[in-house]
Amino acid sequence: MLSRGSFQIATLALVFCTAAFGDDWPQWLGPKRDGVWRETGIIENFPEGGPKILWRVSVGAGFSGPAVADGRVFLTDRQLQSGTKGQGDPFNRARIDGIEQVLCLRESDGKEIWSHAYDCPYSISYASGPRATPLVDAGKVFTLGAEGNLFCFDGENGKQVWSVDFKEKYKIPTPLWGFSAHPLLDGDKLICLAGGSGSTVVAFEKETGKELWRALSTKEPGYCPPMIYEAQGKRQLIVWTPEGLNSLNPATGEVYWNDRFGTQAALTIP
Repeated sequence: MLSRGSFQIATLALVFCTAAFGDDWPQWLGPKRDGVWRETGIIENFPEGGPKILWRVSVGAGFSGPAVADGRVFLTDRQLQSGTKGQGDPFNRARIDGIEQVLCLRESDGKEIWSHAYDCPYSISYASGPRATPLVDAGKVFTLGAEGNLFCFDGENGKQVWSVDFKEKYKIPTPLWGFSAHPLLDGDKLICLAGGSGSTVVAFEKETGKELWRALSTKEPGYCPPMIYEAQGKRQLIVWTPEGLNSLNPATGEVYWNDRFGTQAALTIP
């Protein structure tokens, strides 16, 4: 048995209450991955007493943000094994048993449509739950757990399409604060930070999970999500690792340039 968390995602309802017909928010930082809302008619101030709460749902712990697409809300959380205590000292990396879970809720009322749970013992600092926000595209949902479990689900029914275990496939340890870099979708490629020799950055075919290319070698991958910008007439995949800043060809993984500089405690962050 697993203990149910008491955390709530009522804040989702607050957003939808003010922008009921707004754009979907299908990934970290929104539709264009830039943190910008492009709807019209957004209120500048909440009414006195705050906006009306439409619904509340209790979920487990975690640091993952919600993704909203096609009338559904996608979220990942963490449930402890029954009788298991949480982490007292956040830097004690002793094993903590539990599951990670992917939830699909109906946007209109919070009703659960489907969920997927998988066994996931933690050995990370601040072991509260997943870090990366789900990514939704063309009916598929991509999630990355704190221990490196990458999944692709059918967004309609929750059926698992494919999965990759970073630790098993690339023979790498979990970073101190878990796998945290939100995956990036570029055309038919899902680009992720994994780690290790030659596999710090890996591109997967979004439909099958097949590895398309891998690049860079680092002791630790860090926690900064990959981003794509256009500069000097080229689309550049920018990856900031604890060992420096890198520019890659997003289509092939070819390294365009890098600027090496160290980061204390591997703290590369968004």
